[in-house]
This record gives sequence, structure tokens and C-alpha cells, in this order.
Amino acid sequence: MKSVDFFSGAGGLTCGLQMAGFESILGSDIHPVYAETFAKNNPKTHVITDDIRELSEHDILELTGLKPGELDLIAGGPPCQGFSINAPIRTLDDQRNNLFKEYLRIADILHPKAILIENVPGLVSLGKGTVVDAIYKHLEGMGYTVAHKILFAGHYGIPQMRFRTIFIALRDGGKIEFPEPTHDARAVANFAGAKELCLQIHPLFSQHLLSQATVWDAISDLPELVPGQAIHGAEYSVDPQSDLQRILREGSERIYNHACAKLGSANLDRLKYIPQGGSWRDIPHEMLPEGLKRARRSDHTKRYGRLHPDALCSTILTKCDPHWGSFFHPTQDRAISVREAARIQSFPDRYLFTGNLTQQFEQVGNAVPPLMAKAIGEKIKQLIA
Repeated sequence: MKSVDFFSGAGGLTCGLQMAGFESILGSDIHPVYAETFAKNNPKTHVITDDIRELSEHDILELTGLKPGELDLIAGGPPCQGFSINAPIRTLDDQRNNLFKEYLRIADILHPKAILIENVPGLVSLGKGTVVDAIYKHLEGMGYTVAHKILFAGHYGIPQMRFRTIFIALRDGGKIEFPEPTHDARAVANFAGAKELCLQIHPLFSQHLLSQATVWDAISDLPELVPGQAIHGAEYSVDPQSDLQRILREGSERIYNHACAKLGSANLDRLKYIPQGGSWRDIPHEMLPEGLKRARRSDHTKRYGRLHPDALCSTILTKCDPHWGSFFHPTQDRAISVREAARIQSFPDRYLFTGNLTQQFEQVGNAVPPLMAKAIGEKIKQLIA
């Protein structure tokens, strides 16, 4: 089955869809470095950096080499900055949200068997639900049936507190289903629509699921680093220590992108006081940054946090900066590396990231976790087979 990926970023969605058996024929991202990473990891896929608003119907059909109706799946995550829960203002007038309409325009031209849209959970409450209504109206007007859910990464063996809104639309009708949880992972969903849209694990069935994947399942085999150090091309020094590591090391002989940021002396001093699972609250008051000295202890729960090896990681952000979350290594006095962030996102080790350190973290943080995309892809294959 053939797929295309618009707003592909580094390619987490395509990576997972390929694991599910899709053949990627086109990737598109306007950011040159992200497109370079996508191309490096998908040498047989045609990759473009054109502004999709400039692509005509003829361009799109020529790029894919397909006629309308021949494509199996169009997938993508139109930019979500205007929708993000973390954005200070969420508005329907945000110009970046107009790219949603462009994505649907391209889907209408290709008329595939299935359409996949992924976005942040905050999308469902934007405009009091008017954005979701508009997506349904547009897709149904194109002749598709559509459904959406908010999926939790932990349910699919990813050691991370990450939720994504997923829309699936089918051209030929039929009941739309979403991938059932395979792992007994739990997280508090603190956003609108969580109760109705998130998949729940019934206590009777939890005993039949795999245990949740943890931070240590993801990263315990990687070599030690000091702040600012980079390892690129080293052989593995130990065997896989978990099922997740066995999966992520498949097809890889060496470790790449194992690089972390430097830390200032103040942060190195603070780190000595933070236990596993701890945070800024464990740092002596006089050593806190000025802003946190004024914070209530109920606020900023994850800042300056040290990851607990037996727990899930907080959501991997585009900046794995301790000031914004729990990104200190469980046992080493440093922030996590790009490869460790990629492992926690479930990127396989064979997946290489281009650009500078900041750009590499951005690509990892913006991506759909590949193992989540794999589960969604396998379900879509069943629905359109």
C-alpha cells in the first residue's frame, strides 16, 4: 500500500507507517533541515520542500505519479502551533491554521482510500469545537466517513506521557476503528475531551496487556556522556536490556546522535540535589532561578526534573531544556541526549537526524512517535484492505 506524508517533519509518521507495511512515495516539509532528515532516512521516497499552497492539481498528481483515487493513504500533521495547549493564545484566526485547508485540498485532489490527520489534543476544544466540526464537514463533503480519538503513546509501548488527536477518514465507508492499547500504561489527561475521546483500559483486561515501557527500557544501554559530549558512530558496548531496545536497535550496528547540551555551573550544582523523579522543589531555595523562587510549590511541576527510570517520561518537547520539563538523566548529571529523546519517542537507532543540536531536538520533539504511527497504520490497513 502506498502513502504520502505532508508536513512530514523528520518523518516519525512515515517511519511508523513503513513499519506497518506502507510504501512511502512522497514526503513534504517546507523546513529544509527537516526535509533533509526525511530524505536521508527515506532514500527511495521523493521529498519536496515546496510551499504546498503553490502546488497545483497537476503538480500534485505529477509528483505522486498517480491518478485520483489510486493512492491508499495520505497522512500528515498540519502545523499545530496555533492549536497547542501550550500556546498562549489559541485562535481560529491564526494564519498557520489555514494550512489545514491546504492539506484537505490536496487530499481532495488525490482522493485516497484513507486520510490520516494527527494534531495536538488542544485541537478538539479550539473555537469551542468549531475546528473539529469544520474538518468533519469538509471530509464528509468530499465523500468520506470520519472519526477521531485522542490516543495515548504509552498504550503502544512508548515510555512517554504524550497524547495526540487522530482523525481517520475512509473513502468507501465502513466502521472506523482505532488501534486498541497493547500496554497497560496510565496517565492523567488534563485537557478538554479526554473522558470522551481517550481510549480507556478496563481493569478486567489490563492483566492481558504488556507492562508499560519505561524510561530505563528505552535508554539504559546507551553509553555515559558528560554535558556537551557527542557520540556519533560508536558500536554498542552491551546487549539490548529490554524488549523495546531490541525493537529499536534492529537494523542498526552503531549509535548515532548521542549528543547532549552543555550545562552551566549553576545547573550542575542544582543537579546534585535532585533525586530520581524529583524536580525544582528539591533544590535549595537560594539556588533556584529567580522566577522559581517566587513560584508556588503546586506550579511548574516538571521543571528541573530528573527522570525516574521506572516511570514514563514527560512529553518530549522541541527543547529538552530542564527549565521547561523533566529532562535530566536518571543516573548521570546531565540533560538527555538527542538519541535518548529519540528512543523515548520510539525512533529506531537506524534513524539519523541532520542539522545542529538545537535542530535535532526540534525534529525529535515535533515528531509522531513511530510505534504509535505503526499501530495506527496497521489498523488503517485492516480498514481499507
